[in-house]
Amino acid sequence: MQPIIIALWPVFALLLLGFLARRSGFPGEGFWQPAEKATYYVLFPALLVERLANAQLAGDDSIRLAALVVVVLVMAALFCCACKPLLRLTVPAFTSFFQGSVRFNTYVALAVTAALHGSEGIVLAAVITAVMIPLLNLFSVLAFALTSEQAFSPRQLLMTLARNPLILACLLGIALSLSGAALPLGVTSVLELLGRMALPMGLLAVGAGLDLRALRGGGRALVAASLIKLLFLPLLAFALAGLWQLDLLTTSVVVIFAAVPTATSAYILARQMGGDAELMAGIITAQTMISMLTLPVVLILL
Repeated sequence: MQPIIIALWPVFALLLLGFLARRSGFPGEGFWQPAEKATYYVLFPALLVERLANAQLAGDDSIRLAALVVVVLVMAALFCCACKPLLRLTVPAFTSFFQGSVRFNTYVALAVTAALHGSEGIVLAAVITAVMIPLLNLFSVLAFALTSEQAFSPRQLLMTLARNPLILACLLGIALSLSGAALPLGVTSVLELLGRMALPMGLLAVGAGLDLRALRGGGRALVAASLIKLLFLPLLAFALAGLWQLDLLTTSVVVIFAAVPTATSAYILARQMGGDAELMAGIITAQTMISMLTLPVVLILL
Protein backbone atom coordinates (compact mmCIF):
# COMPACT_ATOMS: atom_id res chain seq x y z
CA MET A 1 0.00 0.00 0.00
CA GLN A 2 2.67 2.51 1.04
CA PRO A 3 4.75 2.29 -2.20
CA ILE A 4 1.62 2.96 -4.29
CA ILE A 5 0.62 5.98 -2.19
CA ILE A 6 4.17 7.36 -2.32
CA ALA A 7 4.33 6.87 -6.11
CA LEU A 8 0.94 8.50 -6.74
CA TRP A 9 1.45 11.46 -4.42
CA PRO A 10 3.48 13.58 -6.89
CA VAL A 11 0.80 13.05 -9.56
CA PHE A 12 -2.00 14.30 -7.33
CA ALA A 13 0.21 17.04 -5.89
CA LEU A 14 0.72 18.52 -9.37
CA LEU A 15 -3.03 18.38 -10.01
CA LEU A 16 -3.63 20.30 -6.79
CA LEU A 17 -0.84 22.76 -7.56
CA GLY A 18 -2.37 23.51 -10.95
CA PHE A 19 -5.78 24.04 -9.37
CA LEU A 20 -4.42 26.34 -6.65
CA ALA A 21 -2.21 28.29 -9.06
CA ARG A 22 -5.13 29.00 -11.40
CA ARG A 23 -7.39 30.09 -8.54
CA SER A 24 -4.73 32.35 -7.06
CA GLY A 25 -4.04 34.03 -10.40
CA PHE A 26 -0.48 32.71 -10.75
CA PRO A 27 1.28 33.14 -13.12
CA GLY A 28 -1.65 34.83 -14.86
CA GLU A 29 -4.83 33.82 -16.68
CA GLY A 30 -3.07 34.21 -20.02
CA PHE A 31 -0.64 31.39 -19.19
CA TRP A 32 -2.87 28.34 -18.94
CA GLN A 33 -4.52 28.14 -22.34
CA PRO A 34 -1.21 28.40 -24.28
CA ALA A 35 0.38 25.93 -21.85
CA GLU A 36 -2.40 23.40 -22.42
CA LYS A 37 -2.22 23.96 -26.18
CA ALA A 38 1.56 23.41 -26.20
CA THR A 39 1.14 20.22 -24.17
CA TYR A 40 -1.57 18.87 -26.48
CA TYR A 41 0.05 19.78 -29.79
CA VAL A 42 3.78 19.47 -29.03
CA LEU A 43 4.83 17.88 -25.75
CA PHE A 44 2.60 14.80 -25.64
CA PRO A 45 2.96 14.04 -29.36
CA ALA A 46 6.75 14.19 -28.87
CA LEU A 47 6.52 11.74 -25.97
CA LEU A 48 4.32 9.31 -27.93
CA VAL A 49 6.47 9.39 -31.08
CA GLU A 50 9.70 8.83 -29.15
CA ARG A 51 8.32 5.95 -27.03
CA LEU A 52 6.45 4.17 -29.83
CA ALA A 53 9.30 4.53 -32.34
CA ASN A 54 11.67 2.78 -29.92
CA ALA A 55 9.18 0.09 -28.82
CA GLN A 56 8.93 -3.45 -30.16
CA LEU A 57 5.35 -3.52 -31.47
CA ALA A 58 5.42 -6.41 -33.90
CA GLY A 59 5.33 -9.24 -31.33
CA ASP A 60 2.39 -11.34 -30.16
CA ASP A 61 2.35 -9.57 -26.78
CA SER A 62 1.60 -6.21 -28.40
CA ILE A 63 -1.14 -7.74 -30.55
CA ARG A 64 -2.76 -9.42 -27.53
CA LEU A 65 -2.59 -6.19 -25.54
CA ALA A 66 -4.14 -4.20 -28.41
CA ALA A 67 -6.90 -6.80 -28.78
CA LEU A 68 -7.68 -6.59 -25.05
CA VAL A 69 -7.93 -2.80 -25.19
CA VAL A 70 -10.34 -2.99 -28.14
CA VAL A 71 -12.57 -5.52 -26.34
CA VAL A 72 -12.64 -3.42 -23.14
CA LEU A 73 -13.60 -0.27 -25.03
CA VAL A 74 -16.27 -1.97 -27.16
CA MET A 75 -17.86 -3.57 -24.10
CA ALA A 76 -17.79 -0.26 -22.22
CA ALA A 77 -19.38 1.58 -25.15
CA LEU A 78 -22.14 -1.02 -25.49
CA PHE A 79 -22.80 -0.89 -21.75
CA CYS A 80 -23.21 2.89 -21.92
CA CYS A 81 -25.65 2.57 -24.81
CA ALA A 82 -27.64 0.00 -22.81
CA CYS A 83 -27.85 2.50 -19.92
CA LYS A 84 -29.35 5.22 -22.13
CA PRO A 85 -33.04 4.31 -21.71
CA LEU A 86 -32.57 3.68 -17.98
CA LEU A 87 -31.03 7.10 -17.29
CA ARG A 88 -33.57 8.98 -19.45
CA LEU A 89 -31.08 11.63 -20.52
CA THR A 90 -31.46 14.25 -23.19
CA VAL A 91 -29.33 13.74 -26.30
CA PRO A 92 -26.72 16.37 -25.30
CA ALA A 93 -26.56 14.95 -21.76
CA PHE A 94 -26.14 11.39 -23.07
CA THR A 95 -23.14 12.36 -25.22
CA SER A 96 -21.46 13.90 -22.16
CA PHE A 97 -22.34 10.83 -20.08
CA PHE A 98 -20.89 8.60 -22.83
CA GLN A 99 -17.61 10.52 -23.04
CA GLY A 100 -17.36 10.64 -19.26
CA SER A 101 -17.81 6.87 -19.04
CA VAL A 102 -15.36 5.61 -21.68
CA ARG A 103 -12.67 8.23 -22.34
CA PHE A 104 -9.48 8.46 -20.29
CA ASN A 105 -7.09 11.23 -19.29
CA THR A 106 -3.86 10.54 -21.15
CA TYR A 107 -1.85 12.91 -18.96
CA VAL A 108 -2.88 11.24 -15.69
CA ALA A 109 -2.59 7.68 -17.08
CA LEU A 110 0.94 8.16 -18.40
CA ALA A 111 2.05 10.01 -15.26
CA VAL A 112 0.74 7.27 -12.94
CA THR A 113 2.29 4.57 -15.12
CA ALA A 114 5.65 6.35 -15.11
CA ALA A 115 5.49 6.81 -11.34
CA LEU A 116 4.73 3.14 -10.65
CA HIS A 117 6.53 1.29 -13.46
CA GLY A 118 9.11 3.61 -15.02
CA SER A 119 10.22 3.42 -18.63
CA GLU A 120 9.13 -0.23 -19.05
CA GLY A 121 5.60 0.73 -18.12
CA ILE A 122 5.65 3.78 -20.38
CA VAL A 123 6.31 1.57 -23.43
CA LEU A 124 3.20 -0.49 -22.62
CA ALA A 125 1.29 2.72 -21.95
CA ALA A 126 2.28 4.05 -25.36
CA VAL A 127 0.92 0.90 -27.03
CA ILE A 128 -2.37 1.23 -25.13
CA THR A 129 -2.54 4.93 -26.00
CA ALA A 130 -1.98 4.17 -29.69
CA VAL A 131 -5.08 1.94 -29.66
CA MET A 132 -7.28 3.90 -27.26
CA ILE A 133 -6.98 7.40 -28.67
CA PRO A 134 -8.14 6.74 -32.25
CA LEU A 135 -10.83 4.27 -31.17
CA LEU A 136 -12.28 6.44 -28.39
CA ASN A 137 -12.27 9.53 -30.59
CA LEU A 138 -14.15 7.50 -33.21
CA PHE A 139 -16.67 6.23 -30.62
CA SER A 140 -17.20 9.71 -29.17
CA VAL A 141 -17.80 11.32 -32.55
CA LEU A 142 -20.15 8.47 -33.51
CA ALA A 143 -22.09 9.01 -30.28
CA PHE A 144 -22.77 12.56 -31.43
CA ALA A 145 -23.47 11.55 -35.02
CA LEU A 146 -25.92 8.76 -34.16
CA THR A 147 -27.87 10.51 -31.40
CA SER A 148 -27.82 14.17 -32.36
CA GLU A 149 -30.34 15.84 -34.64
CA GLN A 150 -27.42 17.50 -36.43
CA ALA A 151 -26.16 15.78 -39.57
CA PHE A 152 -22.55 14.59 -39.58
CA SER A 153 -21.01 13.42 -42.82
CA PRO A 154 -18.29 10.74 -43.01
CA ARG A 155 -15.97 13.50 -44.21
CA GLN A 156 -16.56 15.48 -41.00
CA LEU A 157 -15.87 12.37 -38.98
CA LEU A 158 -12.60 11.66 -40.79
CA MET A 159 -11.48 15.29 -40.57
CA THR A 160 -12.11 15.34 -36.81
CA LEU A 161 -9.95 12.25 -36.36
CA ALA A 162 -7.26 13.39 -38.82
CA ARG A 163 -6.74 16.68 -37.00
CA ASN A 164 -6.07 15.04 -33.63
CA PRO A 165 -2.33 15.50 -32.91
CA LEU A 166 -2.21 12.51 -30.55
CA ILE A 167 -3.62 10.20 -33.22
CA LEU A 168 -1.10 11.49 -35.75
CA ALA A 169 1.74 11.03 -33.25
CA CYS A 170 0.65 7.45 -32.53
CA LEU A 171 0.47 6.61 -36.24
CA LEU A 172 3.93 8.10 -36.86
CA GLY A 173 5.47 6.27 -33.90
CA ILE A 174 3.91 2.95 -34.92
CA ALA A 175 5.06 3.38 -38.53
CA LEU A 176 8.63 4.07 -37.41
CA SER A 177 8.62 1.06 -35.08
CA LEU A 178 7.19 -1.40 -37.61
CA SER A 179 9.43 -0.15 -40.42
CA GLY A 180 12.57 -0.43 -38.32
CA ALA A 181 13.59 3.08 -39.32
CA ALA A 182 15.38 4.61 -36.37
CA LEU A 183 14.99 8.27 -35.56
CA PRO A 184 18.19 10.30 -35.92
CA LEU A 185 20.03 10.70 -32.63
CA GLY A 186 19.57 14.47 -32.64
CA VAL A 187 15.82 14.12 -33.18
CA THR A 188 15.46 11.46 -30.48
CA SER A 189 17.22 13.61 -27.87
CA VAL A 190 14.98 16.59 -28.66
CA LEU A 191 11.82 14.47 -28.50
CA GLU A 192 12.97 12.96 -25.22
CA LEU A 193 13.48 16.39 -23.63
CA LEU A 194 10.07 17.57 -24.86
CA GLY A 195 8.50 14.36 -23.56
CA ARG A 196 9.90 14.96 -20.09
CA MET A 197 8.00 18.23 -19.98
CA ALA A 198 4.72 16.63 -21.07
CA LEU A 199 3.71 14.86 -17.86
CA PRO A 200 4.24 17.67 -15.32
CA MET A 201 2.84 20.34 -17.63
CA GLY A 202 -0.11 18.14 -18.54
CA LEU A 203 -0.96 17.47 -14.89
CA LEU A 204 -0.73 21.16 -13.99
CA ALA A 205 -3.03 22.01 -16.90
CA VAL A 206 -5.57 19.38 -15.84
CA GLY A 207 -5.60 20.77 -12.30
CA ALA A 208 -5.94 24.31 -13.59
CA GLY A 209 -8.95 23.31 -15.68
CA LEU A 210 -11.00 21.97 -12.77
CA ASP A 211 -14.19 23.96 -12.14
CA LEU A 212 -15.97 23.30 -8.85
CA ARG A 213 -18.97 25.39 -9.95
CA ALA A 214 -19.66 22.87 -12.73
CA LEU A 215 -20.42 20.18 -10.14
CA ARG A 216 -23.84 21.70 -9.51
CA GLY A 217 -26.65 20.06 -11.43
CA GLY A 218 -24.67 17.06 -12.65
CA GLY A 219 -27.31 14.70 -11.33
CA ARG A 220 -27.63 11.07 -12.31
CA ALA A 221 -25.50 11.47 -15.45
CA LEU A 222 -22.51 12.59 -13.39
CA VAL A 223 -22.98 9.83 -10.80
CA ALA A 224 -23.50 7.10 -13.40
CA ALA A 225 -20.52 8.17 -15.53
CA SER A 226 -18.26 8.28 -12.47
CA LEU A 227 -19.34 4.83 -11.28
CA ILE A 228 -18.76 3.31 -14.72
CA LYS A 229 -15.42 5.03 -15.33
CA LEU A 230 -13.85 4.71 -11.89
CA LEU A 231 -15.29 1.37 -10.75
CA PHE A 232 -16.86 -0.73 -13.53
CA LEU A 233 -14.14 -0.15 -16.14
CA PRO A 234 -11.17 -1.08 -13.87
CA LEU A 235 -13.00 -4.25 -12.76
CA LEU A 236 -13.77 -5.14 -16.39
CA ALA A 237 -10.18 -4.51 -17.46
CA PHE A 238 -8.84 -6.59 -14.57
CA ALA A 239 -11.18 -9.50 -15.33
CA LEU A 240 -10.34 -9.54 -19.03
CA ALA A 241 -6.61 -9.24 -18.32
CA GLY A 242 -6.96 -12.41 -16.24
CA LEU A 243 -8.73 -14.20 -19.11
CA TRP A 244 -5.99 -12.97 -21.48
CA GLN A 245 -3.39 -14.30 -18.98
CA LEU A 246 -1.41 -11.06 -19.08
CA ASP A 247 1.61 -10.66 -16.83
CA LEU A 248 1.43 -8.54 -13.68
CA LEU A 249 3.08 -5.44 -15.18
CA THR A 250 0.82 -5.36 -18.26
CA THR A 251 -2.28 -5.99 -16.13
CA SER A 252 -1.33 -3.13 -13.84
CA VAL A 253 -0.88 -0.68 -16.73
CA VAL A 254 -4.20 -1.73 -18.30
CA VAL A 255 -6.00 -1.22 -14.99
CA ILE A 256 -4.36 2.20 -14.55
CA PHE A 257 -5.71 3.36 -17.90
CA ALA A 258 -9.16 2.03 -17.06
CA ALA A 259 -9.20 3.65 -13.60
CA VAL A 260 -8.09 7.22 -14.42
CA PRO A 261 -10.67 10.00 -14.86
CA THR A 262 -12.12 10.98 -18.21
CA ALA A 263 -10.28 13.19 -20.71
CA THR A 264 -10.33 16.96 -20.38
CA SER A 265 -10.51 17.16 -24.19
CA ALA A 266 -14.03 15.72 -23.91
CA TYR A 267 -15.17 19.22 -22.90
CA ILE A 268 -13.86 20.68 -26.17
CA LEU A 269 -15.64 18.02 -28.22
CA ALA A 270 -18.88 18.56 -26.29
CA ARG A 271 -18.71 22.29 -26.94
CA GLN A 272 -17.87 21.90 -30.62
CA MET A 273 -20.46 19.25 -31.46
CA GLY A 274 -23.49 20.42 -29.51
CA GLY A 275 -23.15 18.33 -26.36
CA ASP A 276 -23.87 19.40 -22.78
CA ALA A 277 -20.57 21.19 -22.15
CA GLU A 278 -21.49 22.27 -18.60
CA LEU A 279 -22.33 18.68 -17.63
CA MET A 280 -19.09 17.53 -19.27
CA ALA A 281 -17.09 20.02 -17.19
CA GLY A 282 -18.80 18.74 -14.05
CA ILE A 283 -18.03 15.10 -14.89
CA ILE A 284 -14.37 15.92 -15.59
CA THR A 285 -14.02 17.84 -12.32
CA ALA A 286 -15.83 15.24 -10.21
CA GLN A 287 -13.93 12.27 -11.62
CA THR A 288 -10.55 13.96 -11.32
CA MET A 289 -11.20 14.75 -7.66
CA ILE A 290 -12.75 11.37 -6.82
CA SER A 291 -9.95 9.47 -8.59
CA MET A 292 -7.49 10.82 -6.04
CA LEU A 293 -9.22 8.43 -3.62
CA THR A 294 -10.38 5.61 -5.90
CA LEU A 295 -7.23 5.12 -7.99
CA PRO A 296 -4.96 4.14 -5.07
CA VAL A 297 -7.70 1.90 -3.66
CA VAL A 298 -8.27 0.15 -7.02
CA LEU A 299 -4.54 -0.46 -7.55
CA ILE A 300 -4.06 -1.73 -4.00
CA LEU A 301 -7.04 -4.13 -4.19
CA LEU A 302 -6.47 -5.43 -7.73
